[in-house]
Amino acid sequence: MASEVKLYGRDAAFSFSFRLSLANSTLPSFPIRVSFGPPKTRNCRILAMAIKRSPKRLKYSAPRFTKEDGLLYVEADPSGADTWKLEPVVNLLKEGAVGVIPTDTMYAIACDLRSHSAIERLRRIKNIEASKPLSILCHSFRDIDKYTTGFPCGDGQGHANIFKAVKHCLPGPYTFILTASKELPKQCIRYGTASAKYAARKNVGVRMPDDAICQAILEKMDAPLLCTSVKCPKENEWMIDPVMIADAYGPEGLDFVVDGGVRVADPSTVVDMTKIPPTVIREGKGPILHWMGVEDDLKGVFLEENFIPSAI
Repeated sequence: MASEVKLYGRDAAFSFSFRLSLANSTLPSFPIRVSFGPPKTRNCRILAMAIKRSPKRLKYSAPRFTKEDGLLYVEADPSGADTWKLEPVVNLLKEGAVGVIPTDTMYAIACDLRSHSAIERLRRIKNIEASKPLSILCHSFRDIDKYTTGFPCGDGQGHANIFKAVKHCLPGPYTFILTASKELPKQCIRYGTASAKYAARKNVGVRMPDDAICQAILEKMDAPLLCTSVKCPKENEWMIDPVMIADAYGPEGLDFVVDGGVRVADPSTVVDMTKIPPTVIREGKGPILHWMGVEDDLKGVFLEENFIPSAI
């Protein structure tokens, strides 16, 4: 009996064939072929999903990550089940990279707040004026306490300890406006002009997203990330598809994009904590709670003066 075995690829289908001949028979021998499909693994499901994507998306598709024209594109499970894929992203951020990461609302362009050159590049990529402050993404209340003066406490005059209420909101889809501490680099709040150098400390928007991918990145960093929202360069509309974001901002100098799936265009609720009571100046994904006041015009002075150009 003669036999032949063939294997194709690591996860590909394989087959083997053999020729059967009967002993002491005058009948001619004949071949028999048996084929097996690939095992039903998670990799196969990812491939099936990729096939359904458009050809434009396939350019960026890969089981782990790809790098085209200097752009690292990482596909990560929204549940955070494969955070090991984020190691290259964290390394790039620590080296001064600028890239796109998901949050619990939308996607954000982010960089290490301690990197002067990265902040300059972020502003240039997003075309943000140098005098305008940015928001920060924090992993924990410890980060908030370090880079801001914290949340207001009860004053004994009927105003409750707001911190206790905020603890039930974070992590969550809120941007809280707080007074920056001296630990926050000046370029994060006022930067680029001689007059700003001597200006008083300003406020900063603080986020603690309830997103597994974002929190995994922040946990591996030893400082918050400076961030701004992702909008279409030509139209003032939110961009929620990471493939489209890579196409639009990759040529502008992005170093990486983390794909956590298509999001919904629902930004965070912005609450000014420097006022008593804390005041909602933009209603978004986070519900307005009983201890929050509301601006008559939810566009508010805060957004008109661009204290935060685009809170995510």
